[in-house]
Amino acid sequence: MNTESNVTGAPSKTQAPRTRGLLFGFLGVLAFSFTVPLTRVAVADLDPAFVGLGRALVAAALAAILLLATRQPLPERRHWVRLVVVGSGIIVGFPLFTSLALRELPSADAAVIVGLLPAATAVMAVLRAGERPSRAFWGACAFGLFAVLLFAASQGAGLVPDRGHLLVLLAVVLCSLGYAEGGALAQEVGGWRVISWSLVIFAPFLAPFVAWSVFGSSGAGLAGASPAAWVCFAYVSVVSMFLGFFAWYRGLAEGGVARVGQVQLSQPVLTILWSALLLGGSIGPLTVLCALLVLGSVVIGQRTRVKGGAAGGAAGGAGGGAGGGKVVAAKTGREG
Repeated sequence: MNTESNVTGAPSKTQAPRTRGLLFGFLGVLAFSFTVPLTRVAVADLDPAFVGLGRALVAAALAAILLLATRQPLPERRHWVRLVVVGSGIIVGFPLFTSLALRELPSADAAVIVGLLPAATAVMAVLRAGERPSRAFWGACAFGLFAVLLFAASQGAGLVPDRGHLLVLLAVVLCSLGYAEGGALAQEVGGWRVISWSLVIFAPFLAPFVAWSVFGSSGAGLAGASPAAWVCFAYVSVVSMFLGFFAWYRGLAEGGVARVGQVQLSQPVLTILWSALLLGGSIGPLTVLCALLVLGSVVIGQRTRVKGGAAGGAAGGAGGGAGGGKVVAAKTGREG
């Protein structure tokens, strides 16, 4: 018997959160897809440490205002370590190491390596969120990775393991850990609370390093930065580091870390598109073909089953209920 729909063919209660999860996940990816090219513009005039860590301080200020305005209680003690894990990946690791790498790499090269993020997130979901992707899911993920590599070849982006490439690879590993842990935690406390509390927790530790980048020897270039650099810094601070995670973590909580994480396969294609439009360049027919292959892998992957953990989604978690996500995940974990 098909558990995904009722006898009338209408979407089931299980299917609806997955669909919403994919939608919110794509909105998050769309927001993040501008990050690499805009960071590239920002670090041309601004210190990479300032761009990589300063964006988190700006986002932390916004998060603190939101938490105070809505009178949110402090996280439970059992959540603090997990929030630190989230912040280590998405607040420190990915922004800092990509900012450093983009001083040496074009955004196209960085986008290619970031294309490995969905596979890395799926692996972390297995390790941290208890998910068990099916063989069909891994096949779809491998198909998407092949499309990303084909896309890299079409752009002439090499994968020589020099310092810049290794920095982006390290950023991807740390980011995938933050995504998987944050997606699982979002089921219990709500996606926007995960990113907000992580930012607030890390703010005191980041402030001295940001201050050094401003007032130290490298800070001399801040005053001479172009308006475009500051606009790009504002975007990566407010959208990439804060608002984008509202949609992203809600998507992970409702649709499952591994399944929704695969939507990121479209991010390299989008990033190259924005790089071409914003930084100059052309888009050929092979690029369009690779984009279709990547999107095809996303469609195939989201139709496969993922057992356990956050796979089934958690409407209660997305809404901020404490424990609602566990109930839904337990129910859907018996499927397949």
